[in-house]
Amino acid sequence: MNWFQDFQAESARAITRRWFLRDCGVGLGKIALASLLTDALVVPRAMAAGDAVAANPLAPRPPHFPAKAKRVIHLFMAGAPSQLDLFDYKPKLAEMEGKPLPPSVIGDQRYAFIRSDAGVLGPRFKFAKHGGCGAELSEMLPHLADIVDDICLVRSCHTDQFNHAPAQILFNTGFSQPGRPSMGSWVVYGLGCETSDLPAFVVMSTGSGISGGAANWSSGFLPTYYAGVRFRNTGDPILDVSSPKGIDARLQRDSLDLIRELNQRRLETAGDPEIVTRIAAYEMAYRLQSSAPELMNLKSESKETLELYGCDPAKPSFARACLLARRMVERGVRFVNIYHEGWDAHSDVSGNLKTNCGATDQAAAALVKDLKQRGLLDETLVIWGGEFGRTPMVETNAALGRSLGRDHHPTAYTMWLAGGGIKGGLTYGATDELGFNIVEDPVHVYDLQATILHCLGLDHERLTFFHQGRHFRLTDVHGHVVRNLLA
Repeated sequence: MNWFQDFQAESARAITRRWFLRDCGVGLGKIALASLLTDALVVPRAMAAGDAVAANPLAPRPPHFPAKAKRVIHLFMAGAPSQLDLFDYKPKLAEMEGKPLPPSVIGDQRYAFIRSDAGVLGPRFKFAKHGGCGAELSEMLPHLADIVDDICLVRSCHTDQFNHAPAQILFNTGFSQPGRPSMGSWVVYGLGCETSDLPAFVVMSTGSGISGGAANWSSGFLPTYYAGVRFRNTGDPILDVSSPKGIDARLQRDSLDLIRELNQRRLETAGDPEIVTRIAAYEMAYRLQSSAPELMNLKSESKETLELYGCDPAKPSFARACLLARRMVERGVRFVNIYHEGWDAHSDVSGNLKTNCGATDQAAAALVKDLKQRGLLDETLVIWGGEFGRTPMVETNAALGRSLGRDHHPTAYTMWLAGGGIKGGLTYGATDELGFNIVEDPVHVYDLQATILHCLGLDHERLTFFHQGRHFRLTDVHGHVVRNLLA
């Protein structure tokens, strides 16, 4: 049988299934209606080859194996913070300031804006050891220093991409081009959600924009009910969540019922699973009209809590987003992304870090403290970091008005993790005396993805989705769990 005959046969089978569901006396539309009334939507979930678990696609599901973490808060520092000025102290750079690195160190490494023979730029700030673990941090992170025994510093991260958008998309989706499911989508696909009143996967942004855009939280080829939902910083958290003037609750409900009936009829004839997503989205929007305003109202938070985060409830900020993230995971949201764009220090790396650390350090540390004192940290994995690091060499370009900056450096950078099965008080991995190359325990982006999924009880090799003739996964054919990071 040739490929065209295969195609005809498969088409016939699809039509047969579709017409059976329409005429068998039940109908896919009626199944969808039943799901809205009983919270038991039947949708196949292929977590591995041959595995078809009948379940509500957003209902809580057991992990592959017992795990500590149940949820994730990912603090993405978009633009790439300078690890050499925050986490990875290199006195040798101060000694060599202004001198070029040896060619043997640089090798064939490419850069976006500087020549490989650019002079060295030494650390811009003082470092000191903190906590019982003695981790060394920059003076720009005084609040993180207070919780250093609760975090794991990974100083040996590396990636394949040296431009922002591809590197951000790679970290979040396992692929450098748009179109693949994001990590949050994979997690919700694998574990479902513990709330029906809020989205399972929420995205917030507090900086100047996100290079990789919505591809960072897309569901890719997974059904769209696994996509991240972007919350706004001002006004309604989601566009049009408030009813227009003149629309009361009864008219709103009647309108949604009519739309649902029309969608169900279309579902019966077309059999398109995305119509199920549309039906569920309307119902979620209806519930959000009460749950979202309650979530965003910080009046119930104590003065002490607001001061801990450095949060003014009336003003959009990273601090406010972190506090909202804690409120979300309390209410059953599975995955929260907070993007803080602005770390791209091609010029004045010192000023850049003062601004961004001033905006994020207190709140990030407060989030860990707050989760811990509420008994939520053990079950919540907190991740902090960017898409790559910054060069040991200086970037100076008079034509572009740049001086005393650092270029993109994918070869080595630092991230930290806390809670959710991660070993606190650990500094893992090391770079050479120039902070250029990793010399101990390299951790690739794929390894981080595999480890994050492992903390949630998901085997990155078994969490798969069949698409275009093969099984895909977040880590594709890569990645190893970094077991030394696990508590």
